[in-house]
Amino acid sequence: QVQFVESGGGLVQAGGSLTLSCVGSGISFSINAMGWYRQAPGKQRELVADISIGGDTYTVPSVKGRFTIARDHAKNAVYLQMNSLKPEDTAVYYCNALGSSSHWGQGTQVTVSS
Repeated sequence: QVQFVESGGGLVQAGGSLTLSCVGSGISFSINAMGWYRQAPGKQRELVADISIGGDTYTVPSVKGRFTIARDHAKNAVYLQMNSLKPEDTAVYYCNALGSSSHWGQGTQVTVSS
């Protein structure tokens, strides 16, 4: 059974930083492209960043230069370093295999105060 456990969220002031972690079971991160997604209140879940099997990364324009995605094959984990946080980054953040529409975890809440 595929499961993801996200952690590291919290309440932070604008301009602050957080590092999110995601650990998976039942799936090997080393043979799957992985993504970080977020869902703000009243909005659809959206992709924030992804990392390929080979380590190539992509971040959406709204977070480019502020967020960095990384992975650790040995720990079957993926991370999202978030700097210069803005109130509009407030959302529940999830990880998943890129393109997957199932097996969503509980996510981790990130709240950025102005």
